[in-house]
Amino acid sequence: MPKVLISDKMDPKAAQIFRERGVEVDEITGQTPDELAAMIGQYDGLAIRSSTKVTRAILDAATNLKVVGRAGIGVDNVDIPYASAKGVVVMNTPFGNSITTAEHAIALMFALARQLPEADASTQAGKWEKNRFMGVELTSKTLGLIGAGNIGSIVADRARGLRMKVIAFDPFLTPERAIEMGVEKVDLDTLLARADFITLHTPLTDQTRNILSRDNLLRTKAGVRIINCARGGLIDEAALKELLDSGHVAGAALDVFVTEPATESPLFGTPNFVSTPHLGASTSEAQVNVAIQVAEQMADYLVNGGVTNALNVPSLSAEEAPKLKPYMALAEKLGSLVGQLSHGAPSGIAIEVEGAAAELNQKPITSAVLAGMMRVHTDTVNMVNAPFLAKERGLDVREVRHDREGDYHTLVRVTVKTDAGDRSVAGTLFGNEAPRLVELFGIKVEADLAGHMLYVVNEDAPGFIGRLGTLLGAEGVNIGTFHLGRRSAGGEAILLLSVDEAVSPELIAKVRALAGVKTVMGLSF
Repeated sequence: MPKVLISDKMDPKAAQIFRERGVEVDEITGQTPDELAAMIGQYDGLAIRSSTKVTRAILDAATNLKVVGRAGIGVDNVDIPYASAKGVVVMNTPFGNSITTAEHAIALMFALARQLPEADASTQAGKWEKNRFMGVELTSKTLGLIGAGNIGSIVADRARGLRMKVIAFDPFLTPERAIEMGVEKVDLDTLLARADFITLHTPLTDQTRNILSRDNLLRTKAGVRIINCARGGLIDEAALKELLDSGHVAGAALDVFVTEPATESPLFGTPNFVSTPHLGASTSEAQVNVAIQVAEQMADYLVNGGVTNALNVPSLSAEEAPKLKPYMALAEKLGSLVGQLSHGAPSGIAIEVEGAAAELNQKPITSAVLAGMMRVHTDTVNMVNAPFLAKERGLDVREVRHDREGDYHTLVRVTVKTDAGDRSVAGTLFGNEAPRLVELFGIKVEADLAGHMLYVVNEDAPGFIGRLGTLLGAEGVNIGTFHLGRRSAGGEAILLLSVDEAVSPELIAKVRALAGVKTVMGLSF
């Protein structure tokens, strides 16, 4: 039974869902990094929020870990590249708190427009400064979205309901999607020059860090109001302080800071500055939603193989997983076969699918091929880290999809390019579930790839099979199955025999000594 640790405070429904799905779960929160490292080795999954830091040290100690699930969208606290290298899936729940975060951005926009926090403090201090707080309407103002993904699109929808004009900067926003959202797609300079209000809805990456730098803040429209409920580090906080003091920026509201918890900041106490302690996702509904979602996603992966909202591996729905499972088994066997038989360092690999296989999600098939091929040389590779390791080694990976259907209703072909030439194998599924080799280095040969096998390339000549059988009998080797293929009569032939035990070097040497043998190897699947 898979076992999961919930290391941050989470709604009790998460643990309930794990247990209902057949996953053992422990809820142990507030651990130090050393305490977590000491116990993480016994768990298959780790469910976290923002407190737990999944560092290299934790991942090194997590010898059985298969998945980290973040209840929320931000994964700044997870070393994703190292998790990928260790073969650990990293998931988040990008939609569970979208509405909550979008509503918080709208709330802060209202607070800035009408100076609500300062007006409240003044009034409760016994003052009645009616003329001091002269706000602005949102109607007819231009809202500039930096980031028009899930949360940004919800903010745009609410803003349009307030009769605001919405413009958006997002490199991934297509013109068609912009029309669907009812926004105008613009470049960043145009947004800075035109927006009365700016809200940020983008992750923190090397490309977005300090996207509102001092230079960019100076390019904004005088009197602009800025709201950030996304990530600290998107805005130069020191420059924002200067421009608030000068009046160029009429107001700013931050829910996130470069350093959190933000117990001190030069922005604190600045007029027309509003702050909240990272409350964007903090509603009871959102916390329930993300807890439920992370538990469902992790349980699907650990029990059924479904991958949802993963950041370092292709998504594979729980519905897709049963259809792809036999293909992934076939792909891994083909990868293992070509990895064992190829001579020389591989420089490239092509994975081709045709027939029924061409209608499926090809990424998991590719990952399975790479895992099978590289497992010949290392036992720490799996379907999660195989693409990462292939890229790290400079392996050129190509995926090819053919709509045609050939001799088989479904086919997967793997071709490895090496300095000794190309090596190609192909396989199909019998009965849509049983993996079967159908072609090996251009020779038609049907075989089950399982257990221990003896691979022989020989000259097609009378008497060879008898001589080989006699030798194996004399050596006490029991043959399970026998598969034969040849290019042409009297040409090159291939034998694949399944045997009960691993093929010894001594047996290989004796088979190689038989007349007509060109190549002999022991294989294992």
